[in-house]
Amino acid sequence: MSENIKVLRQRTREREKSLRAILDKAQAESRELNEGESAEYETHLKALASIDTQLEREEKLAERERKTTPSRDNEPQIAGDPQRQGFPSFGEFLQAVVKVSRSEGRTVDPRLGMQAVATGLAETAPSEGGFLVQKDFSAELIKLIHETGQVVSKCRRIPIGPNSNGVKINAIDETSRQDGYRWGGVLAYWVNEADTLTQSKPKFRQIELQLEKLIALCYSTDELLQDAAALEAVIGQAFAEEMVFKVEDSIIQGTGSGQPLGILNSPATLQITHDSGDSGATIGTNDVLNMWNRMYSPNRMNAVWFINQDVEAHLYPLTLGSPSLAQILLYTPPKAGEKNGWLLGRPVIPIEHCATLGTPGDIILADMTQYLIIDKGAPRQDFSIHVRFLNDEGVFRFVYRVDGQPAWRIPLTPKNGSNTLSPFLTLSSRS
Repeated sequence: MSENIKVLRQRTREREKSLRAILDKAQAESRELNEGESAEYETHLKALASIDTQLEREEKLAERERKTTPSRDNEPQIAGDPQRQGFPSFGEFLQAVVKVSRSEGRTVDPRLGMQAVATGLAETAPSEGGFLVQKDFSAELIKLIHETGQVVSKCRRIPIGPNSNGVKINAIDETSRQDGYRWGGVLAYWVNEADTLTQSKPKFRQIELQLEKLIALCYSTDELLQDAAALEAVIGQAFAEEMVFKVEDSIIQGTGSGQPLGILNSPATLQITHDSGDSGATIGTNDVLNMWNRMYSPNRMNAVWFINQDVEAHLYPLTLGSPSLAQILLYTPPKAGEKNGWLLGRPVIPIEHCATLGTPGDIILADMTQYLIIDKGAPRQDFSIHVRFLNDEGVFRFVYRVDGQPAWRIPLTPKNGSNTLSPFLTLSSRS
């Protein structure tokens, strides 16, 4: 479906919703439309007529293009074939899935044939199978997940093919920057003429990511199921927001067993010892400076601070210098129109997934480009009328397959100095 058709259909739905709102308001107040409402109603009708004209042109052109353009599998496109055209909106796709469930599989919209998921059971039974979300709608949902999240949007995403359940990535096994260990074993050295050469070679390791299954449930009333536009807005947003929450929670705290491996459980993460000069569950200047000092310098330019919101109040007093002299504020609060404050020149992002104040993970310094994440792309969607039958509700179930882990195996030993370095740092417990 062309982007122009999608935009025009979206405009149509918006205008229709506006018309419905005007009529519903007057009906609720048991009156006719007033002069202003009548004028607004006519304006929406004229706009709809204009959109209908544009949409008719676009659809005619799209039909001609389908006739003359061969499909990717070298089969000719068939004009008017619903299996080739898909659904005009995500809401209508959801309604079609609901109809399959309520008919116990006896009636199946032919457009769902493209998205059917084989499960080894009855594919169209309400609780035994599902349908892949149509490709363009799926892309929009996945885009919401990867662009709206404050954590996942900063990760390095690796798409995988439709026939793959995971990926193996060759990576340099570098754990030290000392001579003979860079690139896992490459060594350059100065020689005199006729000296014997010492061989060296890089060392590699494999990072393996295997897709895990994340399931989200969203309940819907029968009234909502009748409105395709509202159904699309509510279910689409609910799915995306819940998936973002759970994926991001696993990126921070995941165990790596049946879910992504989180930063806090990764062997690559350094836990910096709290400055003994500060008492209580506080965060002091030395804590922040020590964390920054252990961040591997090439990763600093991409680093961000993730904090539990309770931490924020402890950042305002952080300063460098003597009170009698000029002091430097380490933390800059967000200005008007800004989302985040700044600590040592890097963004401070409060997130729900950070640990309680005083425990490891309440403040995290991380370069998220060093966190790898894969997903299958297309989520699977099922619907059941049985789960909340007595409440006159049905339930949508989305299945999203995803995995992730840090690209680093362990912290890095520098060429000079006694402290190891990492792109992931937390602070030890305080009490």
